[in-house]
Amino acid sequence: NYFNRASAPETEDFEYAEERAQALADAAALKRLAVDYMHPEVGVKTTDATLMGRNYFNRASAPETEDFEYAEERAQALADAAALKRLAVDYMHPEVGVKTTDATLMGRNYFNRAS
Repeated sequence: NYFNRASAPETEDFEYAEERAQALADAAALKRLAVDYMHPEVGVKTTDATLMGRNYFNRASAPETEDFEYAEERAQALADAAALKRLAVDYMHPEVGVKTTDATLMGRNYFNRAS
């Protein structure tokens, strides 16, 4: 027999072929899920006309999502983060220099003076 000779290439068992096909199908399904997760702007496509969904966040009877106190705290936290960012930029880039609007401020450089 041509397939049973000693020099014939090895053939794959049916169980291994099924297992390999199942592993490849699982990998393809995981890839589809990863693409769906990484690109939410694509949206969901369905072919079943009986499927429906409801948005519970934009309906008229939905509760308020953010209270005034939380909005103030969030604004304060964002302002603090912006101030910290400005300080970090000033620290990391000393070549930029200091800009002031107060005419009464003065400073003296003790490191570059002659005496």
